Amino acid sequence: MTASPDQPVTRRTAGLLDARGEWAGLRVVVAGLGTSGFAAADALAQRGARVLVLDARAGADEVEKARVLDVLDVRVRLGDDAATALAGRLPDVDGTAPDLVVTSPGWRPTSPLLVAATAAGVPVWGDVELAWRLQAPVGSPARAPWLAVTGTNGKTTTTRMLAAMLAAAGLRTAAVGNVGVPVLHAVVDPQPYDVLAVELSSYQLHWSASIAAQSAAVLNLAPDHLDWHGGMGAYAAAKGRIYEGVERACVYDVADPATQALVREADVVEGARAIGVTLGVPGVGMLGVVEDVLADRAFVDGRADSAAELGTLEDLLGASGGTGPAPHVVSDALAAAALARSHGVPPAAVRAALRGYRPDAHRIALVGEAGGVRWVDDSKATNPHAASASLTAYDPVVWVAGGLPKGADFDELVARHARRLRAVVLLGLDPSPLRGALARHAPEVPVLEVPATEDHPVGGAGGQQVGGQLEARQLGGRAVMDRAVALAGDAARPGDVVLLAPACASMDQFTDYGARGDAFAAAVRDRLARRG
Repeated sequence: MTASPDQPVTRRTAGLLDARGEWAGLRVVVAGLGTSGFAAADALAQRGARVLVLDARAGADEVEKARVLDVLDVRVRLGDDAATALAGRLPDVDGTAPDLVVTSPGWRPTSPLLVAATAAGVPVWGDVELAWRLQAPVGSPARAPWLAVTGTNGKTTTTRMLAAMLAAAGLRTAAVGNVGVPVLHAVVDPQPYDVLAVELSSYQLHWSASIAAQSAAVLNLAPDHLDWHGGMGAYAAAKGRIYEGVERACVYDVADPATQALVREADVVEGARAIGVTLGVPGVGMLGVVEDVLADRAFVDGRADSAAELGTLEDLLGASGGTGPAPHVVSDALAAAALARSHGVPPAAVRAALRGYRPDAHRIALVGEAGGVRWVDDSKATNPHAASASLTAYDPVVWVAGGLPKGADFDELVARHARRLRAVVLLGLDPSPLRGALARHAPEVPVLEVPATEDHPVGGAGGQQVGGQLEARQLGGRAVMDRAVALAGDAARPGDVVLLAPACASMDQFTDYGARGDAFAAAVRDRLARRG
Protein backbone atom coordinates (compact mmCIF):
# COMPACT_ATOMS: atom_id res chain seq x y z
CA MET A 1 0.00 0.00 0.00
CA THR A 2 1.13 3.57 -0.65
CA ALA A 3 0.18 6.97 0.65
CA SER A 4 -1.81 9.00 -1.87
CA PRO A 5 -0.76 12.45 -3.14
CA ASP A 6 -4.47 13.31 -3.51
CA GLN A 7 -4.93 14.43 0.04
CA PRO A 8 -8.18 14.64 2.00
CA VAL A 9 -9.41 18.01 3.20
CA THR A 10 -10.49 17.93 6.82
CA ARG A 11 -12.41 20.45 8.85
CA ARG A 12 -9.18 21.48 10.55
CA THR A 13 -7.12 21.93 7.37
CA ALA A 14 -9.82 23.36 5.06
CA GLY A 15 -9.04 26.97 5.92
CA LEU A 16 -5.25 26.66 5.83
CA LEU A 17 -4.86 28.34 2.45
CA ASP A 18 -2.46 31.14 3.37
CA ALA A 19 -0.81 32.85 6.33
CA ARG A 20 -4.19 34.07 7.64
CA GLY A 21 -5.32 30.51 8.37
CA GLU A 22 -5.88 29.20 11.87
CA TRP A 23 -2.44 27.62 12.34
CA ALA A 24 -2.36 28.06 16.12
CA GLY A 25 -3.20 24.82 17.90
CA LEU A 26 -2.83 22.68 14.76
CA ARG A 27 -1.40 19.29 15.71
CA VAL A 28 1.30 18.26 13.24
CA VAL A 29 3.66 15.31 12.86
CA VAL A 30 6.77 16.23 10.86
CA ALA A 31 8.46 13.22 9.24
CA GLY A 32 12.21 13.74 9.05
CA LEU A 33 14.61 16.25 10.61
CA GLY A 34 16.68 17.18 7.57
CA THR A 35 16.82 20.69 6.15
CA SER A 36 13.19 20.73 5.02
CA GLY A 37 11.87 19.00 8.15
CA PHE A 38 13.60 21.46 10.43
CA ALA A 39 12.28 24.39 8.37
CA ALA A 40 8.73 22.98 8.54
CA ALA A 41 8.84 22.43 12.30
CA ASP A 42 10.27 25.90 12.86
CA ALA A 43 7.69 27.65 10.64
CA LEU A 44 4.76 25.78 12.20
CA ALA A 45 5.92 26.33 15.78
CA GLN A 46 6.34 30.05 15.11
CA ARG A 47 2.62 30.10 14.24
CA GLY A 48 1.52 28.32 17.38
CA ALA A 49 1.12 24.79 16.01
CA ARG A 50 1.80 21.81 18.26
CA VAL A 51 4.56 19.87 16.52
CA LEU A 52 6.10 16.41 16.93
CA VAL A 53 9.16 15.57 14.79
CA LEU A 54 10.21 11.99 14.06
CA ASP A 55 13.51 10.78 12.59
CA ALA A 56 15.17 7.36 12.73
CA ARG A 57 18.55 9.08 12.65
CA ALA A 58 20.11 10.33 15.87
CA GLY A 59 23.42 11.79 14.74
CA ALA A 60 25.07 14.99 15.92
CA ASP A 61 23.21 17.10 13.35
CA GLU A 62 19.80 15.76 14.40
CA VAL A 63 20.57 16.16 18.09
CA GLU A 64 21.64 19.78 17.58
CA LYS A 65 18.49 20.59 15.60
CA ALA A 66 16.40 18.96 18.32
CA ARG A 67 18.00 21.27 20.91
CA VAL A 68 17.09 24.31 18.84
CA LEU A 69 13.51 23.13 18.35
CA ASP A 70 13.14 22.42 22.04
CA VAL A 71 13.36 26.17 22.65
CA LEU A 72 10.27 26.52 20.42
CA ASP A 73 8.44 23.86 22.45
CA VAL A 74 8.68 21.33 19.61
CA ARG A 75 8.87 17.69 20.66
CA VAL A 76 11.46 15.61 18.81
CA ARG A 77 11.82 11.84 18.88
CA LEU A 78 14.99 10.40 17.34
CA GLY A 79 16.47 6.97 16.71
CA ASP A 80 14.96 4.09 18.67
CA ASP A 81 12.52 6.44 20.39
CA ALA A 82 10.91 7.12 17.01
CA ALA A 83 10.79 3.46 15.97
CA THR A 84 7.19 2.71 16.95
CA ALA A 85 5.73 5.63 15.03
CA LEU A 86 7.99 5.07 12.04
CA ALA A 87 6.86 1.44 11.94
CA GLY A 88 3.35 2.54 11.11
CA ARG A 89 1.30 3.54 14.15
CA LEU A 90 0.27 7.15 13.76
CA PRO A 91 1.46 8.89 16.94
CA ASP A 92 -0.58 11.27 19.03
CA VAL A 93 0.43 14.91 19.41
CA ASP A 94 -0.14 16.07 22.97
CA GLY A 95 -2.43 13.10 23.51
CA THR A 96 -4.60 13.76 20.44
CA ALA A 97 -4.52 12.37 16.92
CA PRO A 98 -2.66 14.68 14.51
CA ASP A 99 -4.46 17.01 12.13
CA LEU A 100 -1.67 16.90 9.56
CA VAL A 101 1.52 15.07 8.62
CA VAL A 102 4.29 17.03 6.87
CA THR A 103 6.80 14.80 5.12
CA SER A 104 10.34 15.46 3.98
CA PRO A 105 10.78 14.99 0.21
CA GLY A 106 12.72 11.74 0.29
CA TRP A 107 10.17 9.77 2.29
CA ARG A 108 8.61 7.15 0.03
CA PRO A 109 4.83 6.90 -0.36
CA THR A 110 5.16 3.35 0.99
CA SER A 111 6.63 4.54 4.30
CA PRO A 112 4.48 3.00 7.06
CA LEU A 113 3.91 6.32 8.82
CA LEU A 114 2.58 7.97 5.66
CA VAL A 115 0.43 4.97 4.77
CA ALA A 116 -0.99 5.01 8.29
CA ALA A 117 -1.82 8.72 7.96
CA THR A 118 -3.64 8.16 4.67
CA ALA A 119 -5.57 5.22 6.13
CA ALA A 120 -6.66 7.42 9.04
CA GLY A 121 -7.81 10.23 6.73
CA VAL A 122 -5.03 12.58 7.87
CA PRO A 123 -3.64 14.82 5.09
CA VAL A 124 0.02 14.40 4.14
CA TRP A 125 1.75 17.52 2.78
CA GLY A 126 5.28 18.02 1.57
CA ASP A 127 7.39 20.94 2.73
CA VAL A 128 6.71 22.79 -0.53
CA GLU A 129 2.95 22.36 -0.16
CA LEU A 130 3.24 23.76 3.35
CA ALA A 131 5.27 26.70 2.05
CA TRP A 132 2.63 27.46 -0.57
CA ARG A 133 -0.04 27.57 2.14
CA LEU A 134 2.04 29.74 4.48
CA GLN A 135 2.37 32.59 1.99
CA ALA A 136 0.76 35.98 2.34
CA PRO A 137 -2.77 36.16 0.89
CA VAL A 138 -3.34 36.40 -2.85
CA GLY A 139 -3.07 40.05 -3.91
CA SER A 140 -0.76 41.00 -1.07
CA PRO A 141 2.52 42.70 -2.11
CA ALA A 142 4.25 40.33 0.31
CA ARG A 143 3.27 37.29 -1.80
CA ALA A 144 5.99 36.59 -4.38
CA PRO A 145 5.04 34.76 -7.59
CA TRP A 146 6.80 31.46 -8.25
CA LEU A 147 8.68 30.62 -11.44
CA ALA A 148 9.06 26.86 -11.11
CA VAL A 149 11.50 24.41 -12.68
CA THR A 150 11.60 20.62 -12.78
CA GLY A 151 12.94 17.90 -15.08
CA THR A 152 15.07 14.80 -14.89
CA ASN A 153 18.27 16.80 -15.42
CA GLY A 154 19.35 20.43 -15.56
CA LYS A 155 17.05 21.71 -12.80
CA THR A 156 19.72 23.36 -10.69
CA THR A 157 21.54 24.98 -13.60
CA THR A 158 18.28 26.38 -15.00
CA THR A 159 17.04 27.60 -11.62
CA ARG A 160 20.30 29.37 -10.83
CA MET A 161 20.41 30.94 -14.30
CA LEU A 162 16.82 32.09 -13.82
CA ALA A 163 17.60 33.66 -10.43
CA ALA A 164 20.58 35.46 -12.00
CA MET A 165 18.36 36.85 -14.77
CA LEU A 166 15.76 38.08 -12.28
CA ALA A 167 18.47 39.68 -10.14
CA ALA A 168 20.02 41.34 -13.20
CA ALA A 169 16.61 42.94 -13.81
CA GLY A 170 16.78 44.53 -10.35
CA LEU A 171 14.36 42.15 -8.64
CA ARG A 172 14.81 40.76 -5.14
CA THR A 173 14.87 37.03 -5.71
CA ALA A 174 16.43 33.74 -4.63
CA ALA A 175 16.92 30.23 -5.94
CA VAL A 176 14.86 28.10 -3.55
CA GLY A 177 13.25 24.70 -3.11
CA ASN A 178 15.43 21.77 -4.06
CA VAL A 179 18.41 24.14 -4.27
CA GLY A 180 19.69 27.06 -2.24
CA VAL A 181 17.34 28.52 0.38
CA PRO A 182 14.50 26.29 1.69
CA VAL A 183 11.32 27.62 0.12
CA LEU A 184 9.70 27.77 3.56
CA HIS A 185 12.33 30.25 4.72
CA ALA A 186 11.77 32.39 1.65
CA VAL A 187 7.99 32.68 1.95
CA VAL A 188 8.11 33.72 5.61
CA ASP A 189 11.05 36.12 5.24
CA PRO A 190 10.18 39.46 6.90
CA GLN A 191 11.53 41.25 3.84
CA PRO A 192 9.35 40.01 0.99
CA TYR A 193 10.84 38.80 -2.27
CA ASP A 194 9.68 40.19 -5.61
CA VAL A 195 9.72 36.76 -7.29
CA LEU A 196 11.13 33.29 -6.51
CA ALA A 197 13.01 30.85 -8.75
CA VAL A 198 11.79 27.51 -7.41
CA GLU A 199 13.46 24.19 -8.21
CA LEU A 200 11.14 21.26 -7.54
CA SER A 201 12.05 17.57 -7.51
CA SER A 202 9.64 14.80 -8.41
CA TYR A 203 9.53 13.92 -4.69
CA GLN A 204 8.42 17.43 -3.75
CA LEU A 205 5.85 17.57 -6.53
CA HIS A 206 4.40 14.20 -5.52
CA TRP A 207 3.42 15.67 -2.14
CA SER A 208 2.14 18.97 -3.56
CA ALA A 209 -1.43 19.49 -4.72
CA SER A 210 -2.14 23.24 -4.42
CA ILE A 211 0.88 24.89 -6.02
CA ALA A 212 0.03 27.18 -8.94
CA ALA A 213 3.16 28.80 -10.35
CA GLN A 214 3.08 31.96 -12.41
CA SER A 215 5.13 30.09 -15.03
CA ALA A 216 6.71 26.63 -15.01
CA ALA A 217 9.08 24.44 -17.01
CA VAL A 218 9.62 20.71 -17.36
CA LEU A 219 13.08 20.57 -18.93
CA ASN A 220 13.11 16.92 -19.94
CA LEU A 221 11.68 13.58 -18.94
CA ALA A 222 13.63 10.32 -18.72
CA PRO A 223 13.46 7.30 -16.40
CA ASP A 224 14.77 8.14 -12.93
CA HIS A 225 13.71 7.43 -9.35
CA LEU A 226 11.32 4.78 -10.64
CA ASP A 227 11.87 2.67 -7.52
CA TRP A 228 10.53 5.59 -5.44
CA HIS A 229 7.56 6.43 -7.66
CA GLY A 230 6.69 2.87 -8.65
CA GLY A 231 6.94 3.37 -12.41
CA MET A 232 7.40 5.83 -15.25
CA GLY A 233 3.74 6.82 -15.32
CA ALA A 234 3.74 7.95 -11.70
CA TYR A 235 7.10 9.71 -12.15
CA ALA A 236 5.82 11.65 -15.18
CA ALA A 237 2.58 12.50 -13.38
CA ALA A 238 4.57 13.96 -10.48
CA LYS A 239 6.59 16.13 -12.85
CA GLY A 240 3.43 17.22 -14.65
CA ARG A 241 1.95 18.64 -11.46
CA ILE A 242 4.21 21.66 -11.90
CA TYR A 243 2.02 22.91 -14.78
CA GLU A 244 -1.26 22.78 -12.84
CA GLY A 245 -2.77 26.23 -12.38
CA VAL A 246 -0.03 28.05 -14.32
CA GLU A 247 -0.99 31.62 -15.08
CA ARG A 248 1.40 32.75 -17.82
CA ALA A 249 3.70 30.22 -19.48
CA CYS A 250 4.22 26.45 -19.60
CA VAL A 251 7.75 25.97 -20.94
CA TYR A 252 8.58 22.65 -22.60
CA ASP A 253 11.36 21.07 -24.68
CA VAL A 254 10.42 20.78 -28.35
CA ALA A 255 12.80 17.81 -28.71
CA ASP A 256 11.13 15.93 -25.84
CA PRO A 257 7.50 15.20 -26.81
CA ALA A 258 6.79 13.88 -23.31
CA THR A 259 7.14 17.38 -21.88
CA GLN A 260 4.74 18.81 -24.45
CA ALA A 261 2.26 16.05 -23.58
CA LEU A 262 2.36 17.16 -19.94
CA VAL A 263 1.51 20.70 -21.05
CA ARG A 264 -1.47 19.47 -23.06
CA GLU A 265 -2.79 17.52 -20.08
CA ALA A 266 -2.42 20.37 -17.57
CA ASP A 267 -5.32 22.39 -16.21
CA VAL A 268 -4.03 25.96 -16.50
CA VAL A 269 -5.44 29.45 -16.13
CA GLU A 270 -7.16 30.69 -19.27
CA GLY A 271 -4.65 32.64 -21.35
CA ALA A 272 -1.59 30.70 -20.22
CA ARG A 273 0.71 29.96 -23.17
CA ALA A 274 2.74 26.92 -24.20
CA ILE A 275 6.30 28.09 -24.90
CA GLY A 276 8.68 25.74 -26.71
CA VAL A 277 12.46 25.68 -26.33
CA THR A 278 14.57 24.35 -29.20
CA LEU A 279 18.23 24.15 -30.17
CA GLY A 280 17.14 24.87 -33.73
CA VAL A 281 15.59 27.93 -35.33
CA PRO A 282 12.55 28.85 -33.21
CA GLY A 283 9.04 28.98 -34.58
CA VAL A 284 6.46 31.46 -33.37
CA GLY A 285 5.95 31.07 -29.62
CA MET A 286 9.39 29.52 -29.11
CA LEU A 287 12.90 30.37 -27.97
CA GLY A 288 15.79 28.88 -29.93
CA VAL A 289 19.08 29.41 -31.74
CA VAL A 290 19.62 31.28 -35.01
CA GLU A 291 23.21 30.67 -36.10
CA ASP A 292 24.99 31.61 -32.83
CA VAL A 293 22.23 33.86 -31.43
CA LEU A 294 19.79 32.93 -28.66
CA ALA A 295 16.51 34.20 -30.05
CA ASP A 296 13.09 34.88 -28.49
CA ARG A 297 10.04 34.60 -30.77
CA ALA A 298 7.59 34.23 -27.89
CA PHE A 299 7.69 37.40 -25.79
CA VAL A 300 8.14 40.07 -28.46
CA ASP A 301 5.77 42.20 -30.47
CA GLY A 302 5.62 41.14 -34.09
CA ARG A 303 6.85 37.65 -33.27
CA ALA A 304 5.34 36.35 -36.49
CA ASP A 305 8.29 37.78 -38.41
CA SER A 306 10.84 39.02 -35.84
CA ALA A 307 12.73 37.96 -32.72
CA ALA A 308 14.61 39.47 -29.79
CA GLU A 309 18.30 38.68 -29.32
CA LEU A 310 18.93 37.38 -25.79
CA GLY A 311 22.63 36.65 -26.16
CA THR A 312 25.02 34.47 -28.11
CA LEU A 313 26.64 31.08 -27.65
CA GLU A 314 29.83 32.91 -26.72
CA ASP A 315 27.99 34.40 -23.74
CA LEU A 316 27.62 30.85 -22.40
CA LEU A 317 31.32 29.97 -22.32
CA GLY A 318 31.53 30.66 -18.58
CA ALA A 319 28.41 28.59 -17.95
CA SER A 320 30.07 25.68 -19.75
CA GLY A 321 33.09 25.46 -17.48
CA GLY A 322 35.36 26.89 -20.15
CA THR A 323 34.84 23.94 -22.49
CA GLY A 324 32.37 25.51 -24.92
CA PRO A 325 28.57 25.62 -24.70
CA ALA A 326 27.34 22.03 -24.52
CA PRO A 327 23.87 21.51 -26.02
CA HIS A 328 22.23 20.83 -22.66
CA VAL A 329 23.66 24.08 -21.25
CA VAL A 330 22.18 26.01 -24.18
CA SER A 331 18.83 24.31 -23.62
CA ASP A 332 18.90 25.12 -19.90
CA ALA A 333 19.72 28.75 -20.67
CA LEU A 334 16.82 29.02 -23.09
CA ALA A 335 14.39 27.52 -20.56
CA ALA A 336 15.57 29.93 -17.89
CA ALA A 337 15.22 32.81 -20.34
CA ALA A 338 11.69 31.74 -21.26
CA LEU A 339 10.63 31.82 -17.62
CA ALA A 340 12.36 35.13 -17.02
CA ARG A 341 10.85 36.69 -20.13
CA SER A 342 7.39 35.51 -19.08
CA HIS A 343 7.89 37.62 -15.96
CA GLY A 344 8.89 40.67 -18.00
CA VAL A 345 12.70 40.49 -17.68
CA PRO A 346 14.29 42.51 -20.54
CA PRO A 347 16.72 40.91 -23.01
CA ALA A 348 19.67 42.91 -21.68
CA ALA A 349 19.23 41.40 -18.20
CA VAL A 350 19.04 37.89 -19.67
CA ARG A 351 22.31 38.44 -21.52
CA ALA A 352 24.08 39.96 -18.53
CA ALA A 353 23.09 36.99 -16.37
CA LEU A 354 24.30 34.45 -18.92
CA ARG A 355 27.64 36.20 -19.29
CA GLY A 356 28.19 36.17 -15.54
CA TYR A 357 26.87 32.70 -14.75
CA ARG A 358 29.21 30.00 -13.52
CA PRO A 359 28.09 26.38 -12.99
CA ASP A 360 28.00 24.63 -9.66
CA ALA A 361 30.88 22.35 -8.78
CA HIS A 362 31.03 18.97 -10.53
CA ARG A 363 28.94 20.11 -13.46
CA ILE A 364 30.98 20.01 -16.72
CA ALA A 365 33.95 21.58 -14.91
CA LEU A 366 37.33 21.64 -16.65
CA VAL A 367 39.75 20.45 -13.94
CA GLY A 368 42.95 20.06 -15.97
CA GLU A 369 44.52 20.20 -19.41
CA ALA A 370 47.91 18.97 -20.61
CA GLY A 371 49.38 17.32 -23.68
CA GLY A 372 46.27 18.14 -25.69
CA VAL A 373 44.02 16.19 -23.29
CA ARG A 374 41.25 17.92 -21.33
CA TRP A 375 39.90 16.49 -18.06
CA VAL A 376 36.26 17.30 -17.31
CA ASP A 377 34.35 16.62 -14.06
CA ASP A 378 30.63 16.01 -14.51
CA SER A 379 30.20 13.87 -11.41
CA LYS A 380 26.69 15.30 -11.06
CA ALA A 381 25.65 13.20 -14.09
CA THR A 382 24.16 10.51 -11.87
CA ASN A 383 21.79 8.88 -14.38
CA PRO A 384 21.96 7.84 -18.05
CA HIS A 385 20.04 10.88 -19.29
CA ALA A 386 22.47 13.31 -17.64
CA ALA A 387 25.49 11.34 -18.85
CA SER A 388 24.11 11.35 -22.39
CA ALA A 389 23.83 15.13 -22.36
CA SER A 390 27.42 15.39 -21.17
CA LEU A 391 28.80 12.92 -23.70
CA THR A 392 27.07 14.80 -26.52
CA ALA A 393 29.38 17.76 -25.91
CA TYR A 394 32.67 15.92 -26.57
CA ASP A 395 34.30 13.75 -29.23
CA PRO A 396 36.44 11.69 -28.84
CA VAL A 397 36.01 10.74 -25.19
CA VAL A 398 37.71 8.54 -22.64
CA TRP A 399 34.65 7.95 -20.48
CA VAL A 400 34.96 7.35 -16.74
CA ALA A 401 31.65 5.78 -15.69
CA GLY A 402 29.92 3.50 -13.24
CA GLY A 403 28.87 3.39 -9.61
CA LEU A 404 25.50 2.57 -8.07
CA PRO A 405 23.20 1.95 -11.07
CA LYS A 406 19.82 2.29 -9.27
CA GLY A 407 18.33 -0.27 -11.66
CA ALA A 408 19.05 1.89 -14.72
CA ASP A 409 19.28 0.51 -18.27
CA PHE A 410 22.41 1.63 -20.14
CA ASP A 411 21.82 0.10 -23.58
CA GLU A 412 20.37 3.20 -25.23
CA LEU A 413 23.08 5.42 -23.70
CA VAL A 414 25.95 3.26 -24.95
CA ALA A 415 24.41 2.65 -28.38
CA ARG A 416 23.94 6.38 -28.92
CA HIS A 417 27.50 7.35 -28.02
CA ALA A 418 29.58 4.31 -28.99
CA ARG A 419 31.19 6.06 -31.97
CA ARG A 420 32.67 8.83 -29.81
CA LEU A 421 34.27 6.55 -27.21
CA ARG A 422 38.05 6.12 -27.28
CA ALA A 423 37.95 3.93 -24.18
CA VAL A 424 35.84 3.41 -21.07
CA VAL A 425 37.08 3.19 -17.49
CA LEU A 426 34.55 1.47 -15.22
CA LEU A 427 34.13 2.22 -11.50
CA GLY A 428 31.75 0.68 -8.98
CA LEU A 429 31.23 -2.36 -6.84
CA ASP A 430 29.11 -3.89 -9.58
CA PRO A 431 30.15 -2.70 -13.06
CA SER A 432 28.29 -5.54 -14.80
CA PRO A 433 25.27 -3.49 -16.05
CA LEU A 434 27.50 -1.02 -17.89
CA ARG A 435 29.94 -3.74 -18.93
CA GLY A 436 27.10 -5.69 -20.53
CA ALA A 437 25.78 -2.66 -22.43
CA LEU A 438 29.29 -1.90 -23.73
CA ALA A 439 29.76 -5.51 -24.87
CA ARG A 440 26.45 -5.39 -26.77
CA HIS A 441 26.73 -1.96 -28.37
CA ALA A 442 30.41 -0.96 -28.36
CA PRO A 443 32.35 -4.24 -28.62
CA GLU A 444 35.36 -2.57 -30.27
CA VAL A 445 35.84 0.00 -27.48
CA PRO A 446 38.49 -0.92 -24.88
CA VAL A 447 36.96 -1.32 -21.42
CA LEU A 448 39.26 -0.88 -18.43
CA GLU A 449 37.98 -1.72 -14.95
CA VAL A 450 39.08 -0.39 -11.57
CA PRO A 451 38.98 -3.35 -9.17
CA ALA A 452 36.52 -2.96 -6.33
CA THR A 453 38.88 -4.70 -3.89
CA GLU A 454 42.55 -5.52 -3.55
CA ASP A 455 44.42 -8.07 -1.48
CA HIS A 456 46.48 -7.07 1.55
CA PRO A 457 48.70 -9.26 3.77
CA VAL A 458 47.30 -10.11 7.19
CA GLY A 459 49.63 -9.35 10.13
CA GLY A 460 53.42 -9.53 10.11
CA ALA A 461 56.06 -6.91 10.72
CA GLY A 462 56.52 -4.37 8.00
CA GLY A 463 53.47 -5.63 6.16
CA GLN A 464 54.90 -9.06 5.57
CA GLN A 465 52.37 -11.76 4.79
CA VAL A 466 51.89 -14.27 7.61
CA GLY A 467 51.06 -17.87 6.84
CA GLY A 468 50.01 -17.03 3.31
CA GLN A 469 46.97 -15.15 4.63
CA LEU A 470 45.44 -12.30 2.65
CA GLU A 471 42.43 -10.11 3.23
CA ALA A 472 40.39 -8.33 0.57
CA ARG A 473 39.77 -4.66 1.29
CA GLN A 474 37.13 -2.72 -0.54
CA LEU A 475 38.50 0.23 -2.44
CA GLY A 476 36.77 3.56 -2.19
CA GLY A 477 37.26 7.28 -2.49
CA ARG A 478 40.65 8.52 -3.59
CA ALA A 479 42.14 5.05 -4.12
CA VAL A 480 39.47 4.27 -6.71
CA MET A 481 39.90 7.56 -8.51
CA ASP A 482 43.70 7.44 -8.56
CA ARG A 483 43.49 4.16 -10.46
CA ALA A 484 40.71 5.42 -12.74
CA VAL A 485 42.69 8.54 -13.67
CA ALA A 486 45.82 6.49 -14.31
CA LEU A 487 43.94 4.15 -16.65
CA ALA A 488 42.15 7.00 -18.41
CA GLY A 489 45.33 9.02 -18.84
CA ASP A 490 47.16 6.10 -20.40
CA ALA A 491 44.29 5.55 -22.84
CA ALA A 492 43.86 9.21 -23.86
CA ARG A 493 45.45 10.79 -26.92
CA PRO A 494 45.94 14.46 -27.84
CA GLY A 495 42.59 15.98 -28.71
CA ASP A 496 40.65 13.67 -26.37
CA VAL A 497 38.50 14.61 -23.38
CA VAL A 498 38.65 12.43 -20.29
CA LEU A 499 35.11 12.80 -18.99
CA LEU A 500 33.83 11.76 -15.57
CA ALA A 501 30.10 11.40 -16.30
CA PRO A 502 29.27 8.26 -14.30
CA ALA A 503 25.58 7.73 -15.25
CA CYS A 504 25.28 6.23 -11.77
CA ALA A 505 24.94 7.33 -8.17
CA SER A 506 28.08 7.46 -6.06
CA MET A 507 27.20 5.96 -2.70
CA ASP A 508 28.73 2.53 -3.27
CA GLN A 509 32.28 3.95 -3.09
CA PHE A 510 31.92 7.67 -2.26
CA THR A 511 29.98 9.78 0.22
CA ASP A 512 28.17 11.62 -2.58
CA TYR A 513 28.71 12.89 -6.10
CA GLY A 514 30.62 15.87 -4.73
CA ALA A 515 33.17 13.66 -3.00
CA ARG A 516 33.50 11.63 -6.21
CA GLY A 517 34.17 14.77 -8.25
CA ASP A 518 36.63 16.12 -5.68
CA ALA A 519 38.56 12.84 -5.77
CA PHE A 520 38.67 12.96 -9.58
CA ALA A 521 39.94 16.56 -9.64
CA ALA A 522 42.59 15.84 -7.00
CA ALA A 523 43.79 12.73 -8.83
CA VAL A 524 43.99 14.68 -12.10
CA ARG A 525 45.98 17.50 -10.50
CA ASP A 526 48.42 15.04 -8.98
CA ARG A 527 48.91 13.23 -12.28
CA LEU A 528 49.51 16.44 -14.20
CA ALA A 529 51.91 17.75 -11.52
CA ARG A 530 53.98 14.56 -11.63
CA ARG A 531 54.26 14.83 -15.40
CA GLY A 532 55.33 18.45 -15.30
